[in-house]
Amino acid sequence: MNIKSSQLLVEEAQKRIETLKPNQVKKLVENKEITLIDVRDVRELWKEGTIENSKHIPRGMLEFWLDPESTYYKENKIKNIKKMVLYCALGWRSALATKSLVDMGFTNVAHVDGGFDALKKIGLKVVVKKRK
Repeated sequence: MNIKSSQLLVEEAQKRIETLKPNQVKKLVENKEITLIDVRDVRELWKEGTIENSKHIPRGMLEFWLDPESTYYKENKIKNIKKMVLYCALGWRSALATKSLVDMGFTNVAHVDGGFDALKKIGLKVVVKKRK
């Protein structure tokens, strides 16, 4: 079977999307110019926490929660939203997720190079995500 590797899909996505460095994201967060979107699985958030004030939209539900025609649409997830900046653990899932949103027609979207790990290292506050 001849399939594209996940790495190739990520590389192709990165050519079509905006990628922000962690220091750029930190400045944008401090200036309240963006909304961070954590696309990791909820179990990752329970285990490791999430960046303070991030919205959680799991990767598997992203397109459905943000599509007004979907039965899963969650208007409150994007109501009054600024530029969406997606992140995952290392930046691979968020690259694919960002490309998917661009394909849907979203224009004010980017992702974080290095993901959650890079945001933690740059000093953004991590908060505990409690189980409901």
